Amino acid sequence: MKLKIAAPLIFFFICTVLFAFFIPAKWVFTFIEHRVESPKVYYLPLKEDNKFQIRYVHSIHLTDVIESYEVTANQKIRLLSMQYENLAIGLPGYAEEGETFAVQDGVYTLTYEDNVIDSYVMLIGDVDAALDFRYLGKELDLKKQLVRGKSYTFCVQKLSFYQMLKGVNMNGKRNKAQS
Repeated sequence: MKLKIAAPLIFFFICTVLFAFFIPAKWVFTFIEHRVESPKVYYLPLKEDNKFQIRYVHSIHLTDVIESYEVTANQKIRLLSMQYENLAIGLPGYAEEGETFAVQDGVYTLTYEDNVIDSYVMLIGDVDAALDFRYLGKELDLKKQLVRGKSYTFCVQKLSFYQMLKGVNMNGKRNKAQS
C-alpha cells in the first residue's frame, strides 16, 4: 500500500526537479556566437548592480573609449554615455537628436537621453588592443574570454541551469561540462 502512494510522489518530485532544471531562472549578460550553426553561449551572472561598461582602445588613436550602459527594469540595454579623448571615425564631435555632447578636461562625453536596445553585435577584433567588460568593480578581458575574429550577440537574458551548464561561465569558475 505504501508503494502505491510513494510512486506518484516520487514521480511528481522527479518531474518537478527536471522541469525546474530546464526553466530559465537566472539573469545573465550573454555573449552568443553570431552566425554559426551551433552557437556557444558565454555568460556572466547579473548581480545587484545594473550598470556596466565596455572599455576598448580606439584602433587609430590608440586611446581609451568607455561606453557606459545600464540594464533596464525589463532587462533591455540602455546606452548612457560614451567618453573618449580624440575625435575620429565612430567618435563624433557633435550630438544628434536625443544626445548631449560635452568637453571637459580634454575628454569628450556623448550622453544619450533614452536610447534602449535589446542587443547588439560585437566583433572581437584580432588586434592587440584592449577590449574589456567592466562590472562590479572588476574588468574582464574579452579578448581572453572570447575568440578573436568572431562576432557575438550581446544581450541580457534568463538562462536555465541546463543552459548554464552547457555554456561558458566568464566569472572564472569553470563548469565541469567545459573541461
